[in-house]
Amino acid sequence: MTPDRFQRIQTVLATRQPDLTVCMEEVHKPNNVSAIIRTADAVGVHKVHAVWPQENMRVLSHTSAGARNWVELETHDTMVDAIAALKDQGMQVLATHLSDTAIDFREVDYTKPTAIILGGEKNGITSEALALADQDIIIPMVGMVQSLNVSVASALILYEAQRQRQQAGMYDRDTTLLPDDVVHRILFERGHPVLAKVAQRKGMPYPPLDEDGQIVADEAWWQKIQAIEPKRKKRQ
Repeated sequence: MTPDRFQRIQTVLATRQPDLTVCMEEVHKPNNVSAIIRTADAVGVHKVHAVWPQENMRVLSHTSAGARNWVELETHDTMVDAIAALKDQGMQVLATHLSDTAIDFREVDYTKPTAIILGGEKNGITSEALALADQDIIIPMVGMVQSLNVSVASALILYEAQRQRQQAGMYDRDTTLLPDDVVHRILFERGHPVLAKVAQRKGMPYPPLDEDGQIVADEAWWQKIQAIEPKRKKRQ
């Protein structure tokens, strides 16, 4: 890892917003999942949440793994579990849903810890999730079509959140709000991806990095990381 790349990663981590996130509820199209996660990265979201549709959970998990190079993903079994976890973090939970009590998405204060529920393409947000949300929000439209693609909707809302947070100076930091162990893991895995995979496979801890992002490890660590692994027996 070059010093410039090391500095770039640190700069990105300093702008991460750990108290801003989205939760995808059974979003089933891989291109939408990828687009939502890319937008999340662009506005500084550190982690997104998801409850996958059962019929193609494995496909979506694989798709998101490719899209989330810089955004972490937490999967929940149910929306009850997901919303409980978000509220435990002190987040206001917003549901993108047209209702009598829904407000314009731009009227929300996104400088507060916020989670945005994004409903699936087939059925939208479930009644179960709506009952647990703190507020319904809508994106005003004056055309014949009264709904937007879920990835487009997420982009509009997240960029409004970014606008408000930028005005409040929430991106103007020299150090990150993420825990030290999370920062070290990201720096190592993104700066030394090959060695990180070997260390994971061998169950080895990541050694420290110096001020330029170079590995600081003793000879024993290097010998173990370079040791030839025994071949696994093929399954019959």
